[in-house]
Amino acid sequence: MDNYDLIPEPQVKRKSPVWNILTLLLLLGMCGAVYYFYTLFNNPNSILNPFPPELLPTSFRTATSSPTETLPPPTATSRSVLLRSPSRTKAPTWTPLASDTPRTSEPAGTGTITPTPMPATADITYVASTTVHADLGCKWAGVGGKVVDAAGKPIAFQTVQLSGTLNNKAVNMIVLSGHDPLAAYGPSGFEFTLGTAPIASTQELWIMLFDNTGIPLTNKIFLDTFNDCNKNLVMVVFTKTR
Repeated sequence: MDNYDLIPEPQVKRKSPVWNILTLLLLLGMCGAVYYFYTLFNNPNSILNPFPPELLPTSFRTATSSPTETLPPPTATSRSVLLRSPSRTKAPTWTPLASDTPRTSEPAGTGTITPTPMPATADITYVASTTVHADLGCKWAGVGGKVVDAAGKPIAFQTVQLSGTLNNKAVNMIVLSGHDPLAAYGPSGFEFTLGTAPIASTQELWIMLFDNTGIPLTNKIFLDTFNDCNKNLVMVVFTKTR
């Protein structure tokens, strides 16, 4: 037993208390900072806040002023004055300017205005078509004629229009006087074929004359037709008077 050697126990080094104190101080500082910011959050105007917010103006109610004297009750006259609406100044009356109506030296009256006559007239006769178409007999019906001046001289290339209805059918034809004329009508003749048999109608067809520029020389001249072989040609002679 005497031969055993004793091993000394290792000595444990104790930590310095300085670190414990510093840790405690750090915890206390954190708690103080939390309390400080919590206080500023709940009360920004606290004396602990080095940058307090600006004070906002406070609204307050002023005392209601009471009238110093009592007004007398309104009379009938004053009431009418109060209820009267403000009057408006009338705008100046507009005076129309003088019209540009030409003045005439003739005295005012109820005279009748006479229309200006057309430059041409028409002479209408009803004859048998055999005077023109001897070979057709009564198997033809139409309108023909010629255009002449006041001296009876032929006027070629005048427009002749025949329009209207016949036997419930529309009619609208245009020819030139003197264009491919028949000898019976002369050098300024014209002709319209209506059918292969005479047919009766009353004022259903009209004929009209124009010059070579399209200006009307007559008004619409309404024609009759007959179911008669002796009247199956409507002969129209236009005379240009001016």
